[in-house]
Amino acid sequence: MPSFSPATASQERPLHALSGFPMLLVNLVLLSALPVALAATPEPRPAGLMFVALLISALGVLSLRGHFSLQPNEARVLILFGQYRGTVRDSGFHWANPFYARYRGRVPNKGGQWRPDSVANTRIGGRSTVGVAGQQWWPSKLSLRANNFNSPTLKVNDKRGNPVEIAAVVVWRIHDTAMAVFDVEDYASYVEVQSESALRSIASRFAYDHGHESEPTLRGSADEVAQELAHELQQRLAKAGVQVEEARLTHLAYAAEIAPVMLRRQQAEAIISARQIIVQNAVGMVHMALEELERHNTVKLDDERKAAMVSNLLVVLCGNSDASPVINTGTLYA
Repeated sequence: MPSFSPATASQERPLHALSGFPMLLVNLVLLSALPVALAATPEPRPAGLMFVALLISALGVLSLRGHFSLQPNEARVLILFGQYRGTVRDSGFHWANPFYARYRGRVPNKGGQWRPDSVANTRIGGRSTVGVAGQQWWPSKLSLRANNFNSPTLKVNDKRGNPVEIAAVVVWRIHDTAMAVFDVEDYASYVEVQSESALRSIASRFAYDHGHESEPTLRGSADEVAQELAHELQQRLAKAGVQVEEARLTHLAYAAEIAPVMLRRQQAEAIISARQIIVQNAVGMVHMALEELERHNTVKLDDERKAAMVSNLLVVLCGNSDASPVINTGTLYA
């Protein structure tokens, strides 16, 4: 389990709500008080009795507001007159104090002003919101399921200053509901902004490729880069009560302005690497051929003829095209 910053004042408190089915029966009994009183009391009905029956039925109507249900991997933050009372994580049909707030705050727009939107039941930032009195409000229910955030393709400079295009996917979920609700304004937007910031930071720590000996690179050390990215994200998102489960790069390429140059560089390095392997193997084959000739006493060659043979073999083995044989009818010494 990741460690979270102890500097925050918010901490989730588990709370178990009452079962909703017994309370539903009680509420139905309360609601029936006024109809029963009207049916059982003959005219003229006592005003005091009618008033008490009306109050009992009104209490039943108010109590019905305390019912709520939770699906698996859902939680409800219970806020009573601005004070945090606890979080219910148990799935099922529940009843709690009807005065617990059903909404936990208004939705600000990007400019910091409240959204004057009258459309109800919209979704902002991946969370359902409800329009109340011309405002958008966040419900007190939170999803504890895993979320995916696909970052846009960012243009950043790597460790060597080369511009690269990079993107990542982050898998996260809410770990502490109190921190997610009370310590940041919008935890989903917070995840998005901090993920992009962490991605830029990680990209500047690694070279795209061609690092020094045993130096990790963005292209050649995917697992190490992913581990560093997840660690960086967890440090940034801990204050929002968010747990990072996985973070990996989904796109990595040189920027368009240097991509052709880097492609030619990669091709040149690949050709040089291939040539080194060819030359090493060709020298080994020439050495083996000379040893076999001497071991079987096939022919005795002096230094000059050995040099000529080595030259011919290297031309044949290292050439880009098939060699055309030339028959020498004379002698080297003629």
